[in-house]
This record gives sequence, structure tokens and C-alpha cells, in this order.
Amino acid sequence: MSGTIAKKYITVLLIVTTLLVCLGLIFIYSSSSVFALERFNAPGYFVKKQLIGLVLGLILLVLTTFFSPRGLKKLAPIIFIAALILTACTLIPGLGITIHGSKRWLNLAGFVFQPSEFLKPATVLMAAYILDRNYFATHSLFKTYVPMLALMGMIAGILLLQPDFGQTVTLCATMLSMLFIAYTPISYLLYTGLLILPILLVLVVLKPYRFERILTFLNPWQDPQGKGFQIIQSLIAIGSGGFWGVGIAHSKQKFFYLPMQHTDFIFSIIAEETGFIGCLLIIALYIIFWMCGIKLALATNDIFARLTLIGCSVMITLQAFINISVTTAFLPTKGLGLPFISYGNSALIASLWLVGIMIACSKKTA
Repeated sequence: MSGTIAKKYITVLLIVTTLLVCLGLIFIYSSSSVFALERFNAPGYFVKKQLIGLVLGLILLVLTTFFSPRGLKKLAPIIFIAALILTACTLIPGLGITIHGSKRWLNLAGFVFQPSEFLKPATVLMAAYILDRNYFATHSLFKTYVPMLALMGMIAGILLLQPDFGQTVTLCATMLSMLFIAYTPISYLLYTGLLILPILLVLVVLKPYRFERILTFLNPWQDPQGKGFQIIQSLIAIGSGGFWGVGIAHSKQKFFYLPMQHTDFIFSIIAEETGFIGCLLIIALYIIFWMCGIKLALATNDIFARLTLIGCSVMITLQAFINISVTTAFLPTKGLGLPFISYGNSALIASLWLVGIMIACSKKTA
């Protein structure tokens, strides 16, 4: 693939990212204005805060594009260790902040953020670093497979202590996809699946609320005013949208019916206000984002860059798939936002950083 074609895919990637971010700002305002007015007496409160994350994310995106794949590869272990330490710090009393029963946020000098979001790009870089160093030994049990399992174990161990099950699934699934692309024997991946399944069962047994989420997912109407309330309200919002939607800013579910309407369940409001057509547009944008990542990966001969591009594109689209599946009752609730769209500064900055990394890894080709 020529450099000119690669540049076209970078352009498409940036256009898609811009559209998703702009749609995010529109629907954050639409979904949160009533809540923000009641809580902070400012309907644009959450949009203004999201704009701060957007500015910081764009700065990080631009700065990252100045790096070459080789430069990112050298920094990968440092970035990963820093992100892992910050994520672990959420478990330290006085530093970690508990919200909705999870210690996912860190307070450093009055600056509150979610370090596990930055673990996403850090994990992709570190996984690519490990696989690139031993690319021609991917059939070796101890040179690639065991280090990748150790990486998954470290990340899962810290995230599950917060607990953040959704983030754990996303990161581990992304690493498995990178292992697959690196021509790891299918038997190794099957063994990994057989190893993970009993661990998942143990995690469900140890935390009764996870089992309750599964029961709620199977039959939310069993407890419509309790545990099933959120998903039922989400389905009502989606059903109310019909084909064309009720119109932007005309949602009824945002009037304190649907919890987390501007974060984890913003897709439900989008479906209500823009209907089936709006949902198709959002899904199409994520598919195009993924395709751009794949095309750019195929355009480079640099193994580290190729694996990183695959990892970044899978990370974004997988999280989008999980979020949309949760809001439409195809998966139990996971606590994951919709990339670029859901409210959350840390998530937006990390997502834009992933885009910057993708552009940096496409530089040789473009």
C-alpha cells in the first residue's frame, strides 16, 4: 500500500474521531442538561468539563504524533510501569477515591482522574513491545506466551481489586487479539480460554453482585424497580426512538428516569433522540475507525507499529461494542463508557492518545 493511500486512511481516521467527539459534546449536553441544571444550576456544566478533557487530549494527541514507532517502542516499558503504578495507587487509602463502590479514581494535588483509562494505551504499547521483541519466536512458550500471560495477570490483578471487571475484559481481550495477529498458535489461545473460564466463574462466585448482574441481564423484569430498573429504562429509551427518533434534546428518559444517562448509557439517549438511523451512524463510525486501523496496520512493515495499530483499533471498537451491547441488553452491565462520546475526561484523553499513537505508528508509511 502506498504512502498516499495510508495518508488517506489517516485523514479518514481523524474525520471519524472528530465526528465522534463532536457528537459526544452534543449528546453530553442533551443528556445531562436537566441533571446539571438541578445539581449545579448550570445546564452546560458537564460539557464545559468535557471540553477541558478535549483540549488536554488534543495536546497529547499532537505531541504523540511527533514520535516515531521506534521512539514509542523505547518508551513503552516506562509508560506501562507509570500507568500501572498510578492505577495501583487507587487502592491506597487517602489517594484512591471510591465512587459507586469502586476505587477507580485517584486524587493527586486536587486533580482527580481515572488512571486505568491511561492503562489502555500503555497496555497496547507494552504488549506490542513484548511481541515485537520475540516476533519470530511466537511459537515459543516462554518468550512470548508466558510474558503476555504475566502482563494480563498483573493488569487483571490490580483492576479486579478496584474492582473494574469491564476494563479487565477489554484489556485482556485486546491483548489476546494482538497475540492472534502475532501468529501465536491457536492451541495457546485455546489454553488461555480454558484457563480464563474457571477464573471468571470464581470471580462471579466471590462477588455476589456479579451473579446478580447476570440474573438481572437474563430477566430485568424480575426486579423492575430495583436491579432491573436501569436496563429497563434504557430499553424504553431505545424503543421510544423508533426509526427517526424524537429529536435532539427532546429525550424524556433524561428527566431522572435513566441513571448514568450521560456516561455509560448515553447510547440509549442517542437512540431515543435520533432513532435507528442515528444508531446506525454511530455504529458505522466505529466500524470505519476499526477498518482504518486495520488498513494502516497492513500498510506498514514495522512489526511493533502493526501490532500497536491493531491493538489501538481493537481497544476502541471492542469497548464501543461492549457498551452498545450493555445498553441494548445483549450483555450484563460492565461500567464502560462509549469511546469519544460518553462523559469522562480521563476516558476522552486516553482515547485521543490512542489516536495519536495510531498516527505515530503510521508515519513511516505515510
